[in-house]
Amino acid sequence: MSIRLYKSYTPGTRNRALSSFDEITAAKPEKTLIRNNHRKKGRNNRGVITVRHRGGGHKRKYREIDFRRNKHNVDAIVASIEYDPNRNARIALLHYEDGEKRYVLHPNTVAVGDSIISGQDVPFAVGNCLPLDQIPLGTSIHNVELIPNRGGQIVRAAGTSARILAKEGDYVTLRLPSKEVRLIRKECFATIGEISFNDAFLVRSGKAGRTRWLGRRPVVRGSVMNPCDHPHGGGEGRAPIGRTRPLTPWGKPALGMKTRKKKKASSSYIIRRR
Repeated sequence: MSIRLYKSYTPGTRNRALSSFDEITAAKPEKTLIRNNHRKKGRNNRGVITVRHRGGGHKRKYREIDFRRNKHNVDAIVASIEYDPNRNARIALLHYEDGEKRYVLHPNTVAVGDSIISGQDVPFAVGNCLPLDQIPLGTSIHNVELIPNRGGQIVRAAGTSARILAKEGDYVTLRLPSKEVRLIRKECFATIGEISFNDAFLVRSGKAGRTRWLGRRPVVRGSVMNPCDHPHGGGEGRAPIGRTRPLTPWGKPALGMKTRKKKKASSSYIIRRR
């Protein structure tokens, strides 16, 4: 899993750095595990843009990922490691003993042909999924559940992992990739190991066109807009923003303003903020 650097053959390759895809073993996805993926392009149910800078991009099929890992005590063989256009992590295709096939996030160091399993009291090995109270302290984990049986909701990006710091009562203390320290119920399942492709942060598109292929539209600075379009707009030439602090297009404070709800119920489980 490495990054391929390009020579300056063209302006687009001058600063390009892409994945070499050395770890990919299958070119096409499993047909039974894909479905059509209608992307909202930043619009709501009325067609109004609510999230800017989204739209266009290449067609994608959605790979159905097994975040629950609820097929317990059934051995599975890693059949292939594949690219997923919907996430920066790689995915692994599992063939279970009973014939079922599922996709999971690919753990680092897990290779084609390896056997992994999920359930209570399963062996301690990379790729296995088991409850937090059965995982030793100091272990790196990913795909962590926040609510039992709901499926993994956090630590799912490429190269990320959380670490178990302590166990006390019905809760386990985790340090998340954001450095936040949080309590989670001991019944919640998690997968052992770090997610593969930890070089994902080194990827550089090299040109605007590849960014458009990924479904991201251009971003325009507020300082070059008109006053009716952005609080930073207007003025003669290159003018300062004319405000005491940077603002969003809707006039709210930007750059450092905390946006988390102060009375959110889960705040009581957070020991240290990120």
